[in-house]
Amino acid sequence: MSKRIRIAVLCVLMLVFVGGASAQTTEPIDPANPSGYLLLDKGLQYRITRAINSMYNFDFPTAEHDFTVIMYQYPDHPLPDFLMALGYWWRIEVDVTNTRYDNIFIQYLDRANEKAERMFDADENNKEAAFFLAAGYGFQGRLYSERKSWTKATWAGRNALKYMNLSRGEAEFNPELLLGDALFNYFSAWIPENYPMMKPVMALFPKGNKALGLQQLETVASNAFYTRVEAQYFLFRLYASEEKRPYDALRISEYLHGKFPNNPYFHRSYARHLYAVGRWMESVDQSLEILDRIDQKQVGYESNSGRYAAFFVAEYYRRIGDRPLAKQYYLKTVAYGEESESQESGYYLHSLIQLGKMETEAKNKAQAKKYFDRVKKYAKRKHPAHKEARDYIKKNKL
Repeated sequence: MSKRIRIAVLCVLMLVFVGGASAQTTEPIDPANPSGYLLLDKGLQYRITRAINSMYNFDFPTAEHDFTVIMYQYPDHPLPDFLMALGYWWRIEVDVTNTRYDNIFIQYLDRANEKAERMFDADENNKEAAFFLAAGYGFQGRLYSERKSWTKATWAGRNALKYMNLSRGEAEFNPELLLGDALFNYFSAWIPENYPMMKPVMALFPKGNKALGLQQLETVASNAFYTRVEAQYFLFRLYASEEKRPYDALRISEYLHGKFPNNPYFHRSYARHLYAVGRWMESVDQSLEILDRIDQKQVGYESNSGRYAAFFVAEYYRRIGDRPLAKQYYLKTVAYGEESESQESGYYLHSLIQLGKMETEAKNKAQAKKYFDRVKKYAKRKHPAHKEARDYIKKNKL
C-alpha cells in the first residue's frame, strides 16, 4: 500500500474525531441545563466564549487562564484539558513540520483521555465520555499521521472510530456533535472516488455521501459552539481543494480572518483565496501585512506563512511586469521555504523556476542553471516543475 493511500485511509479513521455524541455527564442535574450535559450547558458556554475566541485568535495566555479556571471547577472532567490541547494543536497547525509543541499537546490529550476513560468505566452509556475519547484519539491520530508514525496513528485512529461508533446516533440533539458524522460522510465517499484500489476496504464502512457531509459541515459551522470553527476550517479547505468552489472558500476564510485577525493560518488562507479568485491587490495587501507581522515577531507568524505571502506578492509583481520586485519576493519565498524546510512545496519550486527564467533573460545562464538544478533536486521526477525545469534547460541549452 502506497504512502498516499495509507494517508487516505487515515483520513477516514482520524478525521472522524467527533462522532455524533450526546453529551451526558455524571454531574448533578442543573435546572438551567436539564439534560445534564456539560457540553450543552449554555451558562458554561457563555462564560468561556472569551477563552475560546482568544484561543483561535492566538491570545493563548488569556485562553489558558480561563481554561485553568474551568479545570479548577471541573477537575475530573476532560473538557478543560481537551481545550488546552486544542490550543497547542493550533500552534502546530501553523507549521506542521515544527515538532516543538508535540509533547505537551499529547500530554494534555492523554490527561483528557484518562479522565474520559474514568467516566466511561463508571458508566458505559456515558456518551459524553465517548465523545471526548473519540475526539482525543482522533487528534492524536492526526498528529501521528503528520509525523509518519503509522503504527501509532493507526492505533489512535482505531480507538477514535471505536468511541465514535459508541457515541453515534444522537447527533440530532445538538449540532455540536455532528462534525464527526459530517467528515465521515464526506471522506468515506471521497476516498474510493480518488483511490479506486481502496474500494474493497471502504466497503467495510457505512456508505458515505459527500453532499450530505458538506451540508452537515455547514450546519455545524452555523450552529455549533465548540466545533464551529473546526467545521469552518474543514469547509474552506474542502471548498478550495476538492470541491472547486473558490468563492465559498473565500467567504469562510474572510469571515474567520475578520473574527480572528491574529490567527496566522486564517490570515494566510484569506490571502490565498483572494489570490485564487483574482483579487490580487487585496491579496497583496494581506500578504504584505503577514510579512510585516513576521518581521515584528508576532505570535504564530513565521516562515511557513511567509512562504505563502511572499509568493503571492511576487506573482502580482510578475503579472504587472515589475521584474525587480518580483525577483525580490521570489527570493523571499525561496528563503522562507528553506527556513521552514518546505523545498518540495509548489510555491518554492515555482519561485525557483521564475528566478531561473529571469536569470536566463538577463544572460546569467550559470545562475539560471543553478536554480533549475535545485528544482530537479527537490521535485519528484513526475512533478510538473521537474519536467518544466528539464525542458527549459534543454531548450535554452543551460
